[in-house]
Amino acid sequence: MNKDRVEGKATDIKGRIKRQAGEWTGDSDLQAEGAVDQVKGKAQNFVGKVRDAARESLDDSNLQSDENRPVRRKEKDEDAA
Repeated sequence: MNKDRVEGKATDIKGRIKRQAGEWTGDSDLQAEGAVDQVKGKAQNFVGKVRDAARESLDDSNLQSDENRPVRRKEKDEDAA
């Protein structure tokens, strides 16, 4: 989990609270502001998920390339002489 996912989730929750408060009080501006925050938070969370997936994929490909790399053995000093 990265910074984008954490901040995105926090913004989403903040937006839900604002939207709900706007519904309870009849404040359509607060309700709209909360909905905008929710969308921003969900988008930021999605970006974080994409970054995590890309990082994980890169780590997996590096691991696979290391596994397929031939092992080089050092020659003993006796064999080299």
